Amino acid sequence: MEREATGRFGNGLLASLPIALAYFPVAVSFGVTAAKTGFSFAEAAFMSIVIYAGASQFLAVALLAGNASPLLAVVSLLAMNARHLLYAPALLTLVRQTGASVVSTRWSWFWAHGLTDEVFASAAARVAGRQLRWGEAWQAGIGLGAYAAWVSGTIVGALLGGGAFERWPAVDAALAFLMPALFLSLLLAMLERRQWPVVVVAMLAFALGSALFSTSTGILLGMLGGGLAGAFIPGNADATTGEERP
Repeated sequence: MEREATGRFGNGLLASLPIALAYFPVAVSFGVTAAKTGFSFAEAAFMSIVIYAGASQFLAVALLAGNASPLLAVVSLLAMNARHLLYAPALLTLVRQTGASVVSTRWSWFWAHGLTDEVFASAAARVAGRQLRWGEAWQAGIGLGAYAAWVSGTIVGALLGGGAFERWPAVDAALAFLMPALFLSLLLAMLERRQWPVVVVAMLAFALGSALFSTSTGILLGMLGGGLAGAFIPGNADATTGEERP
């Protein structure tokens, strides 16, 4: 399959549409939730503009509304989102593996802020599949499109107020499922046969931790199990360096 000739900003915006269509309604739900728990319009909008952490924002609102200390909320957000520090280096590694001798990072401070789970998965899948000649302009476009959808959705939800979904609780529950469903579909599109053992290990660790302790513990164990499996199961470590096994 031929790659796109250039990584143009407009092409990036176009690629962001599936993500934006999922982000907007979920962000509306966040804005409504923030308003329902006593946050002002300015506070809800500020969280999405500055923090931009998706599901973690729901957690922050729940913690702060439950009178948890701000320090606990900050530490929880940092722990949940530490993985984002790896997204830009991992993406650039994939780009170099496609044969790009020079990769510009002049504007990395701008587009790296937009590397959410879904944006990273979409970009990595297209680059790894040789469907895209990556460029910073394209990455800025897909990131900005997703960011704009999240911020505008939050604003709409905060303006609607805390009682927006009281008559339709099923709608509120369905909106919360959109982002996990989108990320799962992007992840499945990236998976290859050699990576399934890692997925199985992560799922088993999550299920065990959730059953014996709590869902949050299960998530942590799933992340640790999947990471260790990816590092030590033969075939996966080689895949991260771009080397092929004989």
